[in-house]
Amino acid sequence: MAVTSVRDVAARAGVSVGTVSNVMNHPGKVTPATVARVAAAIEELGFIRNDAARQLRDGRSNNIGLVVLDVRNPFFTDMARGAEDAAAEAGLSVTLGNSDENTDRESTYLDLFEQQRVHGVLISPYSDITERLLRLRARGIPAVLVDRTSSDLSLSSVSVDDVAGGRLAAEHLLAQGRRRLVFLGGPLEIRQISDRLDGARQAIAGTDATLEVIELLALSVLEGRSAASQIALRRVEDRPDGIFAANDLVATGVLQALVMQGADVAVPGEIALIGYDDIDFAAAAVVPLSSIRQPSTLIGRTAVEILLDEAADSALPARQIVFQPELVVRASSGG
Repeated sequence: MAVTSVRDVAARAGVSVGTVSNVMNHPGKVTPATVARVAAAIEELGFIRNDAARQLRDGRSNNIGLVVLDVRNPFFTDMARGAEDAAAEAGLSVTLGNSDENTDRESTYLDLFEQQRVHGVLISPYSDITERLLRLRARGIPAVLVDRTSSDLSLSSVSVDDVAGGRLAAEHLLAQGRRRLVFLGGPLEIRQISDRLDGARQAIAGTDATLEVIELLALSVLEGRSAASQIALRRVEDRPDGIFAANDLVATGVLQALVMQGADVAVPGEIALIGYDDIDFAAAAVVPLSSIRQPSTLIGRTAVEILLDEAADSALPARQIVFQPELVVRASSGG
């Protein structure tokens, strides 16, 4: 028997269409005996509810759109896990989109989520998309920035103080007696990366230390390995004695080049190394990796909580939550 609407279920259960709707959407309003009778009818008929049609009627789906810069980065997968946990507790799901640090892909995902009338959007943007997010909000779709702040304080955001994190990393290297520092990271157009560099520059200001900047094409193991291989080819006196990698994937590539591929450069003996994010692999690296810890899961969870509040009441004032990073010292920096 083909079932095209809840009318068939209502007829089989001997109840009204409104009662079937309440069983599916507000079961607390219906007696347990009626819920059981409707559930039995649904099972007998093999009925599958048409969520797409319901979403069109309600004007909003039970799905949250999440766009991240690079899904390969464990920081973003941990953040997504926190968002997913909070969404599930509210009866919602999360669709993850990977912009891959590409503005066109980022825009495509936002178009898709707008068409789907998602419950809200969480995004770690590649560039400034304030105007686009304001347009989404005008369409009734709230948006929260994650791992990024906005110059427009009418948009909520959940982030980490990356300037403070960069300062912590460089100050730690300086405390280990390192004076020829290198910053490995990029593209510098990514706000988080430029903030970490600014923090490192603040740390060395007024000291006798130097900071060389090597801009990378991506925050990847491959880019870190390539840059470190070039550093290993320098004369000993021209090499840095401390490297601040903009994330732990880059730092992992540095370790591979300097320690695992026969470069004969001692870490931390000759070059102290610190990364950023404190991903799970950091503690298990061939040389346990010092890092700047971000509360990645908490960022995702907090962003969803703010999003749900704004979806329930669009008149709520925007909130800008900024977490403080934490220095985690392991063997790679000699601390």
